[in-house]
Amino acid sequence: MSPLNKFIRGLKAVSANRGGVSTVEFALATPFLIAVLTVLVDFGMGFYEKMQVGIAAQAGTQYALVHGWDSQAIQNAVTNATTVAGLAATPAPSKSCGCPSGSTVTAADCSAVCPNGLSPGTYITVNAQALYTPLMPYPLFGSSVTLTAQSVARIQ
Repeated sequence: MSPLNKFIRGLKAVSANRGGVSTVEFALATPFLIAVLTVLVDFGMGFYEKMQVGIAAQAGTQYALVHGWDSQAIQNAVTNATTVAGLAATPAPSKSCGCPSGSTVTAADCSAVCPNGLSPGTYITVNAQALYTPLMPYPLFGSSVTLTAQSVARIQ
């Protein structure tokens, strides 16, 4: 048998052997899978923090509904509502008067009378915000994102 025939038979034997192919495929696909999983986890954590910021703003309005207007206590309710780091009631809670008409509220003087003959309602606006830093920077978002939420309620 010639050396060329031995070489060709050796190549056929190697190409017929399928052992280890799946290992090589897995090794090639793993970095892509890890990158996709990291991005999904990162966005999931960001959306979770966004929900927590919204819950904190709602906690401030709920406090005002139960206990009445107290700006500092409302701010404390916002910051103590969740464990999100750096959560702040910024800008500070505000109180205003307005006349409801359909689905909107028109600003009015608190001592005035609304067009429907009723007294204006007292509304509070509570804001919450926190800074979210992703696991890795994305060109679209930058190195950090400010998450904000606002909640408005009419109090008695």
